[in-house]
Amino acid sequence: MEGFQFIDIIILAMVAGFIVLRLRSVLGRRTGHDPRAPADGAKPDAFDRGQDRTTDNVVALPGAQRGREAADIEPAYLGTPLEPGLVQIKIADPSFSAARFLEGAAKAFEIIVTAFAHHDTDTLKPLLSPEVFSRFATAIQDREERGETMETELVVLKPPKLESAEMHGDRAIVAVRFQSEQVNTVKDKDGKVIEGDRDQVESVTDIWTFARDSASSDPNWLLISTSSVE
Repeated sequence: MEGFQFIDIIILAMVAGFIVLRLRSVLGRRTGHDPRAPADGAKPDAFDRGQDRTTDNVVALPGAQRGREAADIEPAYLGTPLEPGLVQIKIADPSFSAARFLEGAAKAFEIIVTAFAHHDTDTLKPLLSPEVFSRFATAIQDREERGETMETELVVLKPPKLESAEMHGDRAIVAVRFQSEQVNTVKDKDGKVIEGDRDQVESVTDIWTFARDSASSDPNWLLISTSSVE
């Protein structure tokens, strides 16, 4: 009788072992959808299913930060020579938008061109850097001393385009290409046209450079240089 009991115990132990092995083979198996199981030798994805797994030993690298900021600039500039500068400006001033900047630049162009022709230094002064204002004011004074007047009509102003963008310390500097159709004349003190032609429309291309201190609360950009493209 004792022999049969011993055999029964052995058989039960074998059955229990078989069941345990079957359970381990099923419960211990990981599927390909288990987010906690990276492939052998592979690093776990830090952004699994859109959730950020932050650990104390994770350091945000400059390249990763640059990628996030680059995604915030307009897609038209991604992969272009303008991208690095726009990214740096965006980092310094998250509210910066190239599209809004160009809209403002176009308005500034019209205001400055008109004010310069009308000798309106009060309008020009807050829009220009001290150096540019000094040059504009000198040209206006010279015309006034000669008794000359200038007339400028902007017939067409094409949408402006970014020429360059960069950061110098806290200073954001952006150059813009303006293409316009203008009628420009200069008259002497007797009202006679001495320069230009009222019936001639000129195609004019200008590169204007604007700057702003990104650390300042003043949102205004100043015109710091101008040049004409022949």
